[in-house]
Amino acid sequence: MIPAIVVFLYLAAVLYIGIFAFRRAKGKEEAEDYFLASRSLGPFVFLFSLFGTNMTAFAILGSSGHAFNNGIVTFGLMASSSGLVIPLTIFLIGTRVWALGKRYGFMTPVQMFRDRWECSHIGTAIFTVQAAMLVPYIIIGIMGGGTTLYTISGGVVPFWFGGAIVAMVVMSYVFFGGMRGTAWVNTFQTVLFLCFGAIALVVIGYGMGGFRTAAQAMQGVPALAPLLTRERISPYYFFSYTFIPLSAIAFPHILIFCLTARKITQFKKTVIFYPICILAIWLPCVFLGVMANNRATDIPQIREKQEARRVLATQGRTMEPEQRDQLREKAAGDDVIMLLLQRYAPLWLAGLLGAGIMAAVMASDSQILALSTMFTEDVFAFYGGKTRFGESVQVQTGRIFIILITLFAYVVALQAPETIFELAIQYAFSGFASLSPLLIAALFWRGSTKWGALAVTLWTAAAVVAVALFQSTVPAPAPTPGANPNIIFASLGGWEVLSRTPGGTAIFGFMPVVPMVLVSALLMIVVSMATKKPADSTIAKYFGGAN
Repeated sequence: MIPAIVVFLYLAAVLYIGIFAFRRAKGKEEAEDYFLASRSLGPFVFLFSLFGTNMTAFAILGSSGHAFNNGIVTFGLMASSSGLVIPLTIFLIGTRVWALGKRYGFMTPVQMFRDRWECSHIGTAIFTVQAAMLVPYIIIGIMGGGTTLYTISGGVVPFWFGGAIVAMVVMSYVFFGGMRGTAWVNTFQTVLFLCFGAIALVVIGYGMGGFRTAAQAMQGVPALAPLLTRERISPYYFFSYTFIPLSAIAFPHILIFCLTARKITQFKKTVIFYPICILAIWLPCVFLGVMANNRATDIPQIREKQEARRVLATQGRTMEPEQRDQLREKAAGDDVIMLLLQRYAPLWLAGLLGAGIMAAVMASDSQILALSTMFTEDVFAFYGGKTRFGESVQVQTGRIFIILITLFAYVVALQAPETIFELAIQYAFSGFASLSPLLIAALFWRGSTKWGALAVTLWTAAAVVAVALFQSTVPAPAPTPGANPNIIFASLGGWEVLSRTPGGTAIFGFMPVVPMVLVSALLMIVVSMATKKPADSTIAKYFGGAN
């Protein structure tokens, strides 16, 4: 329990930081201060809070778990494309959103969409879809917290209790501290888990006898050698992942964070240092996930995962779907970093590094606050609640919403069958990437219309639901070395039009995110060209030569 106690002390420190921010807040009952920290974040806090809010349990536990089962290619899938695409979108889109928010007082992306396209209820439809797709991200944080405390305590702290503790801590400091408390906590947590990566890499590498030895040992085993290559991921899937980082700037919590900067010049440092931060956190996690497969690793739990993976690959096609799902759950690698820490780090250091992992896991605070901000501004205030009851009631409504959404996410997290990586990629990232044409059209195309925006929104919602229903109805096949394990549902001229894969769904060999984004862009163009444009005054407001 020593490492777990260290993590609990860390949680207490985080809670104090959030409450301290609440006490320091100016005009804490004003909506702009509570939800946007009065647009006053400095360059250091802005950079680390913006990066930290995007590096959740997906980046620490999810990446290492995916690398454990798929190999070093995980870094190429996510980190390399993210290091290029995310800073570029922050530079091109984030700065423009900041300028418009500063000039016209926008606090959420939906407010901007309503003003840009002169729409009302269509904005509510956009909010509904964004909110529904943001919930999986919150669920990921709770799942990560439960996994971390369960593993680091050796099973003494149950998964449900660990998830509940994380949910309560996050809910509390977001409830009291608002954006200021969230930003301060994210800054503290980002520094912590960036340091965690370097220290964990050195400590675990030394304990395993050196990574060079571990990699050479893996090369000599036919079953493990492919993990050091791109062999387990098809070229089409690899290409599909270049679309995933488009989701980052479309996430409401990222756009809302863009509105909190004090000056636009702060974006320059963010764009420069963001790729470096991605390298510092993804490289250690992916590398440790791969090296956990070394046969010299004497960790019983990891051996059990490897055996489950072997049985799944050799006998999975003849198993019942329920039995196959049980093996998948057993082979999941979301906890491999924690298991490595338990084995190769001293107890006190395992606790500190566990706190570093918990720091990334708890980054779901920004998503919770973003949902609260959107609800109070885009629904409560838009439909007259702020005018009738006042700004103080608006803030209190936001706090009540924080409690409700956290409780809902916790209940769902207890039932979530997917791994953290799959949950994020299949639903949260793909859905928001599909919404990225909304932002691009609103900011850079005079001819875009509200009906084009509605078409994109409805298409995204339908596509995400269709993928979810397809994957819940059709059990995933078992991976089969040297053969195509996909369940083909439709084919055309030798192409697999629609198939169920071991990792999700394939459309013409690509992940669903590719057709989702392309169809969204096409719908925005075609529907906008066929429908009435906003008034000339509105277009001039956004494109009339203003700086």
